[in-house]
Amino acid sequence: MLDLKAVIQNASKAGVALPAFNIPYLPMLAPVVRAVVDQNSFALIETARLEWIKFEAGGPEAIAREFFRWQNPAHVRLHLDHVPVIDEDGQRVDYLAIIQQAIGLGYHSVMVDGSRLPLDENIAATRQVAAMAHQAGIPCEAELGAVLGHESGPLPPYDELFASGKGFTKVDEARRFVAESGCDWLSVAIGNIHGAISGGYKDQKKIAARLNLEHLESLFQATAVPLVLHGGSGIPRNYVLASFRKGIKKINIGAEIRQAYETALQSSGKISAAQDAVYERTCWLIGEYFDLKNLQPLLTQGVP
Repeated sequence: MLDLKAVIQNASKAGVALPAFNIPYLPMLAPVVRAVVDQNSFALIETARLEWIKFEAGGPEAIAREFFRWQNPAHVRLHLDHVPVIDEDGQRVDYLAIIQQAIGLGYHSVMVDGSRLPLDENIAATRQVAAMAHQAGIPCEAELGAVLGHESGPLPPYDELFASGKGFTKVDEARRFVAESGCDWLSVAIGNIHGAISGGYKDQKKIAARLNLEHLESLFQATAVPLVLHGGSGIPRNYVLASFRKGIKKINIGAEIRQAYETALQSSGKISAAQDAVYERTCWLIGEYFDLKNLQPLLTQGVP
């Protein structure tokens, strides 16, 4: 089995990032895997708690069962995305039990999201999960800063958010967080936003978020760990490609393929047509938008 930390390190050396595709509907998983293989790329297949609470992913076990049905170990691995300590509705989550379940199911990496906690509590929660993950021999992702978009209702005006730097990950806090928490990868807020998941907003075109690349570079220098860009859908290509060279080593894509699935299913009434739409969109994202086609040999070279 490929060492996932080594794969990410190879991405860092090559100045590229590992794409990670979120699966809110189980039938999306097979065409995403097929697209990654056909593009000769390497990617994470991931599920976040909100995707089985707010959508139809079914939960960690259902996703794991579907993943291991279609897996191709040379090209895809399974990641547990966003398990919050406090969720987007302000509710406490039994996050340790969920993460322990995922580890037992064979997930290849996990994420705890304590970003809604005070800094000291986020460090403590992440340290506990990192220890669990490392005991199982897998990496732990964490989040610091406020990557908005999953909350109920519309976002504040984006230009105001970006200009103010509201919610951006602070450099000094990031340095301390990584040193004390033991996380392997850090999700940061640098202008990126999640795709909306609430009510009528989830079907709207996502805001074309900008990235503060100077701030990203400062975070990478301060932490010296692979950084993660959540909310990767809809960000202008020039920002995305520049971010790969300045510290982003994993990029999450959700709304882009989810909306392709939902639109095709609504218009055709056929799951097969929706799966075809996901396959085509995933191929386009990998091959043309993110320029990550034929990535697999580069990322796995020398990896045990």
